[in-house]
Amino acid sequence: MTVWGFPRSVIVKMTRVKLLRFLPLLLAFSLAAAACGGAATPAASPTAPEQQPEATETEPSQSSSEQEGESQSHLSCEEPFADTTISFRPEFWSKTDFCQHSVPLSEFQAGGPPPDGIQPIDNPTFVGQEAGDEWLGAEWPVIAFEHNEEARAYPLAILLLHEIVNDEIGDQPIAVTYCPLCNAAIVFDRQVDGQVLDFGTTGNLRNSDLVMYDRQSQSWWQQLTGEAVVGDFTGTQLDFLSSRTIAWEDFKERYPEGEVLSRDSGIDRYRDLYGQNPYPGLDSSSVSPFGATTDERLEAMERVVAVELEEQPVAYPFSQLAELRVVNDEVADTAIVVFWQSGVRSALDSSNIENSRDVGSTAVYRRTVDDQVLTFEALDEEGIYTDQETGSRWNIFGEAIDGPLEGTKLEQVVSAEHFWFAWSAFKSGTEVRPAETS
Repeated sequence: MTVWGFPRSVIVKMTRVKLLRFLPLLLAFSLAAAACGGAATPAASPTAPEQQPEATETEPSQSSSEQEGESQSHLSCEEPFADTTISFRPEFWSKTDFCQHSVPLSEFQAGGPPPDGIQPIDNPTFVGQEAGDEWLGAEWPVIAFEHNEEARAYPLAILLLHEIVNDEIGDQPIAVTYCPLCNAAIVFDRQVDGQVLDFGTTGNLRNSDLVMYDRQSQSWWQQLTGEAVVGDFTGTQLDFLSSRTIAWEDFKERYPEGEVLSRDSGIDRYRDLYGQNPYPGLDSSSVSPFGATTDERLEAMERVVAVELEEQPVAYPFSQLAELRVVNDEVADTAIVVFWQSGVRSALDSSNIENSRDVGSTAVYRRTVDDQVLTFEALDEEGIYTDQETGSRWNIFGEAIDGPLEGTKLEQVVSAEHFWFAWSAFKSGTEVRPAETS
């Protein structure tokens, strides 16, 4: 028996989080079934890894040794799974060299969907802000990315159902990624040694985090760290690119000419689902992460903004930032400032983002200007800060909007907002600031 084309045993064995990860597919296929009046079958992605074809009577017969030789031709060893328990299906992966891996293969857990069952957007189109206003709420979260004065917004309402957008802005190929189970929104340069990679979803998780793959080599990449952990690219690190998760209204104010990712993703059955959250209550403190250890210094689902400079990882809890609004700090001998402001809704709270709670947003910058280290404090006006040294006024985008330094821009520090359990699972040596809590 199968359910939406997948073995019933796969559905039965899913844990709660696995089922959550499967919900975007179930929701989309249910809608399609209702519209068509019949059973829906997921369409296979044309670029997804395919299962090895079964032999038919019309095909030339092959000896078992010939078949084994063909199926193993991409491997650099004879028995990559010897003495290892795996939960994924290796037959999907016709090019992946499982002999090369930097982490145990047993750490990968099937998340529910098959490869590219959660389909990335490969040919994104963009629309103007008026078209975005037709469906985006003012406080809905978007990933804002800017390159050479060209800005684009990628709504989490869309990424909830796709997780990856392969894009190019100007001359910069990028992968915009979002793992709902970890609340990890990260933008990568998808060039490696001059080669532009296209990314998809493996359907697997590690420490509850999305495991991506590139279609060129079928190597597996850990989304939260950007590192290839299986296959030919093992040990290769993608470059992180600075981005921010901000409210749609803030994006429009800062980038009046900026465009937004269109709902016309090429997958029609998803269009009416954008804005619905298939993971309601996921950011509740009562939810237990799947397949990840929990560092009890903070609640597992506490939002943190994470920074790593010179291999020194630091995390700042939203619960403290909401009270302080500004943290002046130093990481790896670099003076930084962390800004926080309210007005951004969670994508993972209510079943509809419009009804979700305000969780705020952050931005991290170097606070040295012309060899002078500035000390910031928050003003009563929301989203406005001042420095003690010059009295200039600054916004959440690190821009001086008034005072002696008007027109100056702070240098952004690469940072990302995650659930605490996810960041600490990969960065166990993280220091929690301003103060560790238990």
